[in-house]
Amino acid sequence: MYRRILVPSDGSPVSEAAVEAAIDFARARGSAIVALSVAVPEPSFQSLEGAMAYDPGLQPEVLLEHAQRNVDAVAVRADRAGVPCTALTCSALDIAEAIAATAREQGCDLIVMGSHGRRGLSRLIAGSVTQAVLANAPVPVMVLRPGAGTS
Repeated sequence: MYRRILVPSDGSPVSEAAVEAAIDFARARGSAIVALSVAVPEPSFQSLEGAMAYDPGLQPEVLLEHAQRNVDAVAVRADRAGVPCTALTCSALDIAEAIAATAREQGCDLIVMGSHGRRGLSRLIAGSVTQAVLANAPVPVMVLRPGAGTS
């Protein structure tokens, strides 16, 4: 049980705490980790004058490079802990669907992820990737909430 554990990471403190927990859990169970970072393309916005706003930091290549750095860092941490790790990146508009699809494609039997723990209006506005994963995941999802000082 729980032989391949998917751990999505965006590099935030909340996802980093989930990565640590997933590595510890995998080490204790003799499991492998599948680290995933999803690059989300951001649209360009048109100004009122008709000019397009351009931000080179939002180029797909830059986003994928950032995602690769995230999963490479997870792989290094897993390796130090003696846990096998597969590092994957993808580009997707729907992060939750990318996570669920990766769990299916990689034969994962558990997803470990962090949640920012937003409530009320901020959750409604920001949405909840974690909630969407819980609704669509093909396997159990372990959700870790931020502790004191983590956000």
